[in-house]
Amino acid sequence: MVEPFRLVAGDQAPMQQTSTTCGSASLTVARMLADPAFAQWIRDGIRKDARDGDVPDSGTETQRFAAYEQVVAARTNGLVGAGRRLQLPWPRALGTPPWGAVNELELGAADPTSHYAVAWFRHRGRVGLGHTYADLRDWVRPGRPALLYVGNAWAPRHVVLVLPPTGDQHLDVYEPSAGRVVDLPQHGFVERRLAIAGWNVPWAAVWATRPR
Repeated sequence: MVEPFRLVAGDQAPMQQTSTTCGSASLTVARMLADPAFAQWIRDGIRKDARDGDVPDSGTETQRFAAYEQVVAARTNGLVGAGRRLQLPWPRALGTPPWGAVNELELGAADPTSHYAVAWFRHRGRVGLGHTYADLRDWVRPGRPALLYVGNAWAPRHVVLVLPPTGDQHLDVYEPSAGRVVDLPQHGFVERRLAIAGWNVPWAAVWATRPR
């Protein structure tokens, strides 16, 4: 039996392998959390049947992770996304579009019974952001992560993966540029002082809102 792949605050995790694949790295880790066999293939190269996409088995864990990042980027940014769904193509240089992330999460990188949607909250005030944080805390569960887009006052610039809350009800995020799991405190979210990879402002989330 394959052991589940788990991440908690303080854990080391794979790093994004290019400057524009933070979203792809987050979606790859989401799939690792949802599919233990796939995680085992990324980590040690066995279970070839668990591969998703035409990626090599040889090489190191980092090389397999990097190769799969590119598979995800091609799907999220192309005209045809996960599940052969048509979507608006997007330049890879601009990162992962939310609609591509929705398709990726619904079709393999999360619990397949969940429906994903995009929520924008850049212009919400403190009270609204407090409600948003509470929604994230309520809706993010094992097998049902969320992507969080963060940036500055003008644009979203980085993507992290929101993990289920810990015992103290604080959320954690997988931060792909650092390759580790860090705390996502409510006060930093509400005050727009996230300090995640140098970015402070929460812009949007791709999250599961209800069962299909």
